[in-house]
Amino acid sequence: MAKTFSRSDRIAEQIQRELADLLQFEVKDPRVGMVTVTEVEVSGDMAHAKIFYSAKQGTAAIQQGLEKAAGYLRTQLAKRLLLRTVPQLHFVYDVSIDRGTHLSRLIDDAIANDQPANKPGDAN
Repeated sequence: MAKTFSRSDRIAEQIQRELADLLQFEVKDPRVGMVTVTEVEVSGDMAHAKIFYSAKQGTAAIQQGLEKAAGYLRTQLAKRLLLRTVPQLHFVYDVSIDRGTHLSRLIDDAIANDQPANKPGDAN
């Protein structure tokens, strides 16, 4: 029977948990603020990790803050994780939450504007 999770998936989950903690309690850069780590993808050779994040506002400033803190975050991950090499961190803004919110708003508007063809009590 094959394993359900590969090593890179397990490491990605562990990196996600640790980064969420580090971003919340350790990073002092005011540009970072409230950031949610939505997903982490680790390459097969464990050399690179894409960190997908979402934030309420100011994505350009947050991106700069995260890129500036990447070395510090990688050092802290090396202390917390039992890995021979810690992957380089690449931060990517996750637009899926924004798209989902936009689609939900469109659906709500369509339902609100939908007028029933036959009103209750009308006979055909």
